[in-house]
Amino acid sequence: MSAGAASTSVTWIERARRVTPGGVHSPVRAFAAVGTEPLAIVDAHGADVRDATGRSFIDYIGAWGPALLGHAHPAIEAAVVAAARRGLLFGLASAPEVDLAERIVSRVPGCQMVRFTVTGTEATMSAVRVARAATGRRLLVKFAGGYHGHADMFLVSAGSGAATLGVPDSPGVTPAIAGDTAVARFNDLDDVDRILAASAGQMAAVIVEPVVGNMGCVPPDPGFLEGLRERCTRAGIVLIFDEVMSGFRVARGGAAARYGVTPDLITLGKVAGGGMPLAAFGGHRELMQRVAPAGPVYQAGTYAAHPLSVAAGLAMLDAIDQQPDLYDRLERAGARLQEGLQAAAGAAGVPVSVQRVGSMWTVFFSSHPVRSWDDAAGVDRDAHARFFRGMLARGVLLPPSAFESAFLSASHDDGAIDRTVAAAREAFLEARR
Repeated sequence: MSAGAASTSVTWIERARRVTPGGVHSPVRAFAAVGTEPLAIVDAHGADVRDATGRSFIDYIGAWGPALLGHAHPAIEAAVVAAARRGLLFGLASAPEVDLAERIVSRVPGCQMVRFTVTGTEATMSAVRVARAATGRRLLVKFAGGYHGHADMFLVSAGSGAATLGVPDSPGVTPAIAGDTAVARFNDLDDVDRILAASAGQMAAVIVEPVVGNMGCVPPDPGFLEGLRERCTRAGIVLIFDEVMSGFRVARGGAAARYGVTPDLITLGKVAGGGMPLAAFGGHRELMQRVAPAGPVYQAGTYAAHPLSVAAGLAMLDAIDQQPDLYDRLERAGARLQEGLQAAAGAAGVPVSVQRVGSMWTVFFSSHPVRSWDDAAGVDRDAHARFFRGMLARGVLLPPSAFESAFLSASHDDGAIDRTVAAAREAFLEARR
């Protein structure tokens, strides 16, 4: 990087920090966990991004998941431009939103009705509200390491010892709100049983990322999702799959389709909006009919079902449907990358666990697989930061956190994967120092 480019980059982040907390509008963008300054991206096409200094990178952040087909897919861009020419915002209903709702209902198991929101946080918050209204109960189970947005009820960590209910995980979250959320261990049905037994029949919902992406990519153990389904059915608890990340990412019908387990409510986002701000919650008709104006559970938003986002979502689903082998190709590409990274780490003598579900993947600097937050919390974060910096120096952009899933896209061809593995051979050597 030239001195002039470096000066431009520093000026950007210095200016940003004067007017924005930390200089960024979402914490992970600060690159604080990897010991380097954040990037300012100015261009993204296919599998590549370019920053303000002119450097290009093979990108595995993928806008944190939406870029299933790669950045700036021509059909999605064209659909958004065409929609913009018809008007940016109506504030009333429009026919295309019905088309998108029908498309989602037709492919997501258990999703008989759907309501669009703007963000995943809105979707998960609303799904929990529906579950509480339907059951007349107040308590919620989430899993340590899972992320469901920044609503107060989700910013809860596990209590100490055998405590059943949670404690606030952020200033500004009151103990009373945190006390309505219990925190279980992912992939541990015995821990779920402990919490349900202590809840005295007051558990309204269990919310889970069926494929965890927010402590890195952690797949469900065989039988875990089925066990949650059986327990929720038996106790009259609403099972919510948070598929904001995995929906349309790990399979055509998301994780519910991939694993053959149907939740009562489901939340979607990222891929569903084709890169535009769109999320949704949906589920069984008798639950969704409780949402206003059909029922008494209030939820609203001026920007919900925004016409540009709906156009992008329809174009995304069209493009997926036009590639019947898409998910098979992503599986093959993911396996090629996973095997290459594991071999590169082995050659460098670095213990890692490369975990993957479809096109979601993570390199954990751990000598054993990561099955829950207890495992994830023990990974070598310093080694990950050195690996990140080594990959960045070689033109490969990974998530700037040891606890975020990376993403393949349909634009990552064999050449991009081979270049990534070649970079990793050197970066793993740097990671062990």
